[in-house]
Amino acid sequence: MTKNTEKRSWLSRLLRDRRGNFGMMTALVFPVMLAAGGVAVDLTKMVMVKAELQDATDAAALAAASALANDGKTAAQAKEIGMRFLKSQMTTGGSVDAEGDQKEKDKDKNDFSSSTVIDIKETALANNSKSFQVDVATAYTLEFNPFTRLLGQKSIKMNAKSTAESGTAQKKSAISMYLVLDRSGSMSFKTDDIASQILPCQNWTESNWGKVVLPTVPCYTRKIAALKKAVASLVTVFNTLDPEQKYVRTGAISYNDDTQSESKLAWGTKGASDYVNALPEQPTGGTDSHEAFATAVAKIAPANKNKETEIGAHKDKNGQVPIKYIIFMTDGENTSYDGYASTSQAKKSDDETRASCVEARDAGVIVYTVAFMAPTRGQTLLRECATTPANYFQAENMTALIAAFKAIGESAAAMASRLTK
Repeated sequence: MTKNTEKRSWLSRLLRDRRGNFGMMTALVFPVMLAAGGVAVDLTKMVMVKAELQDATDAAALAAASALANDGKTAAQAKEIGMRFLKSQMTTGGSVDAEGDQKEKDKDKNDFSSSTVIDIKETALANNSKSFQVDVATAYTLEFNPFTRLLGQKSIKMNAKSTAESGTAQKKSAISMYLVLDRSGSMSFKTDDIASQILPCQNWTESNWGKVVLPTVPCYTRKIAALKKAVASLVTVFNTLDPEQKYVRTGAISYNDDTQSESKLAWGTKGASDYVNALPEQPTGGTDSHEAFATAVAKIAPANKNKETEIGAHKDKNGQVPIKYIIFMTDGENTSYDGYASTSQAKKSDDETRASCVEARDAGVIVYTVAFMAPTRGQTLLRECATTPANYFQAENMTALIAAFKAIGESAAAMASRLTK
């Protein structure tokens, strides 16, 4: 056998020999396995540290905001309080100090005093009130374990940011509100809401109005009953806002083809509420809104400071100039003017009502309008009367009517009491 033949035979045996392959593969893969394990550990730690950072900035922002609003602290004092909360949260969180992350050599890298920024924005409001916005941002450098460092990455910088808002207690603003409510014959018509499945009642509709109608079951809720529930939802909001009856005054007037006596503007909601609850369960008559709305404007709009006006009443009671509102509600359209029913007279009522709406807006009165299952012409008048499109509500059932009055009350209450501690 020649030497070349022997060499080829030896090389062939070597290539076929599989002994030691596992050792070589292990030597190659083991560092990668270690690095992968290290990454898994550090990923878990990153999630934990991120959560602790966020909790710490949240606590710092809330603590500083609370100190400004509730304890009368200065901005500098609030920042100190926020920093103490942040450091306390981080040192007790469990992850930051683990595995030597804050060794002596890393002190500068993870010094929260230098890596945290607390910014406070203060805004002056009416009645010597203030609002505060506190922004807290911090950073933390997480050192990777030796196995993760095999991949060439030694550390990662993690950030967190939180914002909190607060404000000093603000005096409640005064409110005067006048309700202008339709109590015409169509308010006797049924809604689609069932009042009773047991007790029968006369279910009036536009088609059977004026005819002999026998009581039937189910008994449906009449529009007038729905209106009373809606006004009750408004009253509840105001009673919650002003339980001592120092800031809210309400009045009401109703109309069909005539204008009924009013419930004069008075402190609290009882007078207006009693007036609405006393409206007949089966209203009658046509529709003419011009005089009722004009009465509301005349009672609520005057801007002189005589005690007979709303400004005078509030000045004596709470020393404020009230925010003035009119709620104008109808379920139909005008059919007459001062007892004369015709298309031209109905248009005259529309025109004069519209003119009174303009007068109210010019006097700074906020007009809300609610069309309750109303026809197109009635809806159009109310849209034109509303101070803005957002002040117009169209309700096609009792639930929507109640929601509309509640929303109006909540909107007025929000303007009257913007901030609390």
